Amino acid sequence: MKPVRPVPRLLWLLLVAAGLSSASVAAEEKDKDFPGIVQLMSAEDFARAGLAKLTPTEIDALDDWLVRYTAGEAQVVHSTSAEVKRAVGDFRIVAHVLPPFTGWTGQTMFRLDNGQAWRQRIKGRYSFSGSDPEVVITRNALGFYVMTLTSTGRSIGVEPAR
Repeated sequence: MKPVRPVPRLLWLLLVAAGLSSASVAAEEKDKDFPGIVQLMSAEDFARAGLAKLTPTEIDALDDWLVRYTAGEAQVVHSTSAEVKRAVGDFRIVAHVLPPFTGWTGQTMFRLDNGQAWRQRIKGRYSFSGSDPEVVITRNALGFYVMTLTSTGRSIGVEPAR
């Protein structure tokens, strides 16, 4: 019987590195449906909060916490904090839908000039032929987002596109 030769050190290191690399790719694939703090905040808010000083590892840790917080405590705070309730009531985005904008058809995606994208949440159709597609997005009493076309006053339920 032939003796088993030990794996050379370089080959061992390459195997370990390959395993870590595939674990890292798997972790990235697992998290890619969560946008992360960098995408959730505007560039101005991100800079004003001082988050630009964080390392990528620190931002990843913040994203991990944000996922856990959103899944758990956020719903409780949303319904119990007077400050959060005020912020919900004060929620207001004013922007323009990027052309070509001809209204909505039931499953319309609205791309705004502020970089946000919103998706039609409620079925309905409306044809628009005007020249100023300014919209205002607010939250109704139940917490759902509503987009109103300023020039016509027509509204439709929307949700952030993810």
